[in-house]
Amino acid sequence: MSAVTPLFSYRKFWAVRFGPAPFLPMSRAEMEQLGWDSCDIIIVTGDAYVDHPSFGMAIIGRLLEAQGFRVGIIAQPDWTSAAPFQALGRPNLFFGVTAGNMDSMVNRYTSDRRLRHNDAYTPDDVGGKRPDRAVIVYSQRCREAYPDAAVIIGGIEASLRRIAHYDYWSDQVRRSVLCDAKADLLLYGNAERALVEVAHRVAAGAQPKTLHDIRGTVFIQKDLPEGWLEIDSTELDRPGPVDAHPDPYAQQPATPRPVGSVDAGSATPVLRFSPRAQRHDRATTVIRLPGYEQVKSDPVLYAHASRLLHLETNPGNARALVQRHGDRDVWLNPPPIPLTTAEFDAVFDLPYARAPHPSYGNARIPAWEMIRFSVNIMRGCFGGCTFCSITEHEGRIIQSRSEGSILREIEEIRDRTPGFTGVISDLGGPTANMYRLACKSREIERSCRKLSCVYPDICSNLNTDHSPLIQLYRKAREIPGVKKILIGSGVRYDLAVRDPAYVRELVTHHVGGYLKIAPEHTEAGPLARMMKPGIGAYDQFKVLFDRFSQEAGKEQYLIPYFIAAHPGTTDEDMLHLALWLKRNGFRADQVQAFLPSPMALATTMYHSGRNPLKGIHRDRGDLVTSPKGLKQRRLHKAFLRYHDPENWPLLRDALRQMGHAELIGNGKRHLIPTWQPQGTGHSGGEGLRQGRKHGAQTFLTRHTGLPPRGADVKSPSPPPQPESKRGTFTDKPASTNRPARAFTQGSPCGSGKRRGGR
Repeated sequence: MSAVTPLFSYRKFWAVRFGPAPFLPMSRAEMEQLGWDSCDIIIVTGDAYVDHPSFGMAIIGRLLEAQGFRVGIIAQPDWTSAAPFQALGRPNLFFGVTAGNMDSMVNRYTSDRRLRHNDAYTPDDVGGKRPDRAVIVYSQRCREAYPDAAVIIGGIEASLRRIAHYDYWSDQVRRSVLCDAKADLLLYGNAERALVEVAHRVAAGAQPKTLHDIRGTVFIQKDLPEGWLEIDSTELDRPGPVDAHPDPYAQQPATPRPVGSVDAGSATPVLRFSPRAQRHDRATTVIRLPGYEQVKSDPVLYAHASRLLHLETNPGNARALVQRHGDRDVWLNPPPIPLTTAEFDAVFDLPYARAPHPSYGNARIPAWEMIRFSVNIMRGCFGGCTFCSITEHEGRIIQSRSEGSILREIEEIRDRTPGFTGVISDLGGPTANMYRLACKSREIERSCRKLSCVYPDICSNLNTDHSPLIQLYRKAREIPGVKKILIGSGVRYDLAVRDPAYVRELVTHHVGGYLKIAPEHTEAGPLARMMKPGIGAYDQFKVLFDRFSQEAGKEQYLIPYFIAAHPGTTDEDMLHLALWLKRNGFRADQVQAFLPSPMALATTMYHSGRNPLKGIHRDRGDLVTSPKGLKQRRLHKAFLRYHDPENWPLLRDALRQMGHAELIGNGKRHLIPTWQPQGTGHSGGEGLRQGRKHGAQTFLTRHTGLPPRGADVKSPSPPPQPESKRGTFTDKPASTNRPARAFTQGSPCGSGKRRGGR
């Protein structure tokens, strides 16, 4: 594995003489205006081109430009022919292909596999401007356009499909996307470090498909290289003598087998697992996962492979992984080394235009509208929520910008962004309050293999001091021209209660009436499978929130998010959640159902029925049942919207079948009434709405502390016309209804705008 080279220490490529472009060119005419005869690198993306550091193509493009390369953009090309991929000519070095900030399948389909009709990353919110499995389609078109050009894939879609993975939309295990895309190299995670090294080495004459020593890359090869030690973990149980059961998840491999320590027909040393481990050199050791053909046909081995992969995600101790696909190996190098604060600052200080490309004219791009007055202060998440893709893509180590860099960006927004009224909509990231939080010991951090720093409880080695974040908030408020700093990213409340001073600062100065947090559920079973804290942590936070709101003289509400149909959730669990919602006076406006995104641990539970948070065994272990049928998934969503008359017929039938008919009635103790408003519920709950925009995964509530209006109806006759299903904010200005941020599948604990990937 190559040594870590500082991101901006490379000798710049000769084309640096052209200087930075106002916008990276999207046409030949723009190239000519810049004096270019060709592009060194062409980025093909499924998003509209917005030159802003919240958009992957902008960060990649500006970073490569700063290294001296001429970078062009082909945004949302017509994929039905190769011609649009020839718009900028053949790239001198390679095509860089990404589906965009969002997985193309999550972007196009709801959790019920229904087609969405909008796309927040497209001008005027038009849907259908990117193909299904965009990375594969774009890569193939690049090959058709220029068969001899190199193709490198990356971004969140490639990152989450880097090995054999369960695909929810086809309901089958698919190969690594690298095989289907027929690309030369795959970069996963936030790949700035790998991308810069690849670009310079290709510019020096190397072929991308031969670059096998760079962290954060995936490639294909026939055999293991000489001198490497292979740890075979392709099976769980092997026939033989009755010895101690092997531990396939041991941190170190077993003593090599005798008789030459090689497999028949191979010269590669192979280790078999045993309870007692010996030291070995991690830098030249690879773990062999069960092959694609194995995991495709055996869900138990799929769960085993998933657990192994997640245990090898710490850059400080991860080993390489290899998985057989037919007669070839897909090789995954260890994750990239996180950026230093200075490197992270330099990436955000690049000369972004901070606006959509002029070719879009006055078209509205919703994703840009949502983030143009917000600032990303960090990346990564050590929460480890099993349904979330943040840690699989960005990693568990928090990378934070410096205070100075963040304050400079606020001034940039003030001075350069049209329409700024003095309000910063967010200072955040995947979560609002993990800024500068890290393990107290670098040595412990490098050796840790835990999947979460906050589950089942907050690790004693984790620094939970929010003082740097409090100081940042105060300095940001003091910038001339800034009237208000809001926090739009979700707050990790179990961390916040460890530092009440932060909660006071947040509640007093940075809540615009509503604050979103994500308990996700109230019941222990689903929460354990999510790796989320119990509802008691929410109660602790609410006490502090209410207390400090009262002290500040403000009427403010919490907006909790909940997930329906998560693996391990029963109908009874959802009933108890619905009763909790009614008892606390919450009414969901829009709800989210679990969507099995590739590579997530909860997706493994959904597909295999096994819990990869624990050791995988064929004859024992934690079995997980998932709500899979459309009717049951809709029932779970209906429990979240128990107050919606459209759902009452479905809920009445379910409550009777569950033996809880006593909850049907017209009193306060009842969940749903016996009467049905005219013109509602004809479909028996089958027509549940997906929200303002099809499938919007946002949960908006109002907390009054009182039972929902209309719950205490003493007469079986219907009351006056029930309030609008969107009437939860009728006592507040419409502007408090912030738009849905459903950019990528994952926990609402993070702002969707941060979940895109490079």
